[in-house]
Amino acid sequence: MENQNIDRMKELVRVLTEAGRSYYQEDREIMSNYEYDRMYDELSALEKETGIVLAGSPTMQVGYESLEELPKERHDSPMLSLDKTKELQELKNFAGSHKTLVSWKLDGLTVVLTYRNGALEKAVTRGNGEIGEVITNNARVFQNIPLNIVYQGELILRGEAVITYSDFEKINEEISDVDARYKNPRNLCSGSVRQLNNRITAQRRVRFYAFSLVKADGIDFGNSRNNQFEWLKSQGFEVVEHRITDAEGMEETVHYFAEKIQHFDIPSDGLVLLYDNISYGQSLGRTAKFPRDSIAFKWKDEIAETRLLEVEWSPSRTGLINPVAVFEPVELEGTTVSRASVHNVSIVKSLALGIGDILTVYKANMIIPQIAENLTRSGNLAIPDICPACGKATRIQKMNDVETLMCTNPSCSAKKIKSFTLFVSRDALNIDGLSEATLEKFIAHGFIHTYADIFQLERYREEIISLDGFGEKSYQNLMESIHAAAHTTLSRLIYSLGIPGIGAANAKMICRSFQYDLERIRNAAPEALAEVDGIGEVLAGAVAEYFHNEENDEALELLLKELVLEQPQEENLTEQTLTGKTFVITGTVERFANRNELKAYIESKGGKVTGSVTKKTDYLINNDSASGSSKNKKAKELSIPIISEEEFLKL
Repeated sequence: MENQNIDRMKELVRVLTEAGRSYYQEDREIMSNYEYDRMYDELSALEKETGIVLAGSPTMQVGYESLEELPKERHDSPMLSLDKTKELQELKNFAGSHKTLVSWKLDGLTVVLTYRNGALEKAVTRGNGEIGEVITNNARVFQNIPLNIVYQGELILRGEAVITYSDFEKINEEISDVDARYKNPRNLCSGSVRQLNNRITAQRRVRFYAFSLVKADGIDFGNSRNNQFEWLKSQGFEVVEHRITDAEGMEETVHYFAEKIQHFDIPSDGLVLLYDNISYGQSLGRTAKFPRDSIAFKWKDEIAETRLLEVEWSPSRTGLINPVAVFEPVELEGTTVSRASVHNVSIVKSLALGIGDILTVYKANMIIPQIAENLTRSGNLAIPDICPACGKATRIQKMNDVETLMCTNPSCSAKKIKSFTLFVSRDALNIDGLSEATLEKFIAHGFIHTYADIFQLERYREEIISLDGFGEKSYQNLMESIHAAAHTTLSRLIYSLGIPGIGAANAKMICRSFQYDLERIRNAAPEALAEVDGIGEVLAGAVAEYFHNEENDEALELLLKELVLEQPQEENLTEQTLTGKTFVITGTVERFANRNELKAYIESKGGKVTGSVTKKTDYLINNDSASGSSKNKKAKELSIPIISEEEFLKL
C-alpha cells in the first residue's frame, strides 16, 4: 500500500509541476483550476499520511523562475504562498477569538515596492518567492502608484498589479485577429508588467492594490494591520478592499464578497484572512511554505449535475477547431449555464466525453463555466474528420503534448473571417449586428460560406434565435440591417470584396473612371486599370487578377443576385474639382462633423485622402499650421502646403 501511495505521489508531482510550469511560465492552461486544486489536495493528504515529501513537490515550492531577461534581485524576506481552504468553518476556526481582516485575493502579479526619501526607488516582481525581476520603470507608469509620498523613511510594501476586466475587454477589442487576443486579464497583466519597453506597460492601464506593509520604521501603527492599511491610504496608495470581522461575523462577511464578485471589475480568485494583531500574527511564525498569520479562502465551487447534449466544433481563422460542450441548462451562481469550452482534443479525451454522459459543471472563480468531472465517461464522442465550416478533411495536431483539431483546407471559409469582417464593415456593406464574433458563430454553424449567404440568413431563423446572445429582437434588428445593406453603391461593393490594396478611396476612383459600369471594370485589362489616378501597375494587376479568378467570379454572380446597386448622384459625376489631388488630414476639424466627413467630401469631388505625408501629397489640412506635429514637420521638410479648412474650401 505504501509503495502505491509513493507511486501516486510521484505521478501527482509530475502532473502538477507540468501544469504549474505551463500556467506560470508559458501562459497556457493544460487543466482546469478545479482539477489542479483536487490533485494538489490529494498530494497534500498523501504527504501527511506517509510523512514523505518528494523532491520537487509543488507543496514545497513557492513558484517558478521567470523566463524574461529583466534584471533579477533577491527579496530581503521570502514571499510565501498562503495556505488555503474552501470551507467557511475553517475560516471561523482560524479567526477564533481574534479580530481579523478579510480582503480580496486579487488575480494578477504580485509586486514589491520600495520608497526612500519620499520617492519610488524600486519595484520587483514576486518571481519564485526568493528572487524576482526588477520592473521599476514599468511600475512608474502604473495607473495609480504615487511616485512621491510624504513619508521620507524606507517604505517597503507588497501589492497586486492587475488589469480590470473592462480594460482587458477594451484592449482585446482593438486586436482584429481573434486568435491573437489575450485569454484572460492575469495573462495580459503578467506580460504587461514584465515588458522591456514601459510604453507598452503604460498602454495596458495596469493598476496596483497594496495588501501588505513590510517596513515603515518610526510609525506607530498601534499593533494593527488595519491601521497600516489606513496609513498607506494616507500616503496615496490604493489598498485592497477589506472588512474587519471575527468568527461570529465571518459568514456575513464572506457573503458580502460572494455577492459583490458577480459584478466585480477586478479579477479575484478568492479572499484572504489576516489577523489584525500584528505581534500575535508574527509570533505564530511560518511553515516551510506558508505564513501562519493568514490564510486564503478559495470560493467553494457551486457544482451542478447535468447531461451532455452535444459538442460543437467551432472553427477559427487559424484553422484550429475548438470543442464546446453543450449540456442541459443548469443554475450556477445565480445564472443559467448551458455551454462550456473544452479547450482541445486532449481534454476531450481526458474527460472521456460521450453524448448523453452525466457531467458535473461549475464556474471557475464564480465566472467561467467549466466541466468538473464526467461521471459516466462513455468515451463515445467522435472527433470530426471533416471541418464543419467547409466540409474538408481535419487532422489532429500534437504540440507540447497537447492535441488540437485542425482544418487542412487553406480556403476554409472560417479562415476567411477577415474578408467577411471587411465585407460587413461600415465603409463596405455596413451591416450592423454582424460583429466578428457573430460571424465566427455563423460560419462555425455552417450558415455562411459565401458573401451571398449573408443575405439568406432568414433560412436559419430558429437556429439563430436559439444561439447565446441572440433572441427575437436581435434577430429582427439584424435582418433589418441586412435588408438595408442590400441597397448599396458600386464603390462600396468593390471595396467590400477585399481586393488586395483597394481601399474605399481607390474603389471610388475606379468606379468614376469606368463611369460606374461594373461589367467594364470586371473585364478591364491591367493597362486600362493602371491609368486610373492613384492605382498604378501593382494595384491594377490585383484588381484584374481578382475579377479574372473563376471562383471569385462565381461568388460575385451569386452576390449580385442579392443586391440593388444604386446609381450615383449626377453631381458626383460632374463636379470633380479635386481630381488628381492627394490630401492628408490631421488635427481637429471645425467646418465638418469629423475627419471622416471631410474625407468623404474630398473623395466626392474626385480627390484622394491618405494617412501619411509623402512626396505625392499635394496638401496637408491642419487648422493649427504652427503645431509641432510629425505630419506638420514632414510637410515642411517636403515643402508641401499646410492649409486650414477655410483655405481648403476656397480651392
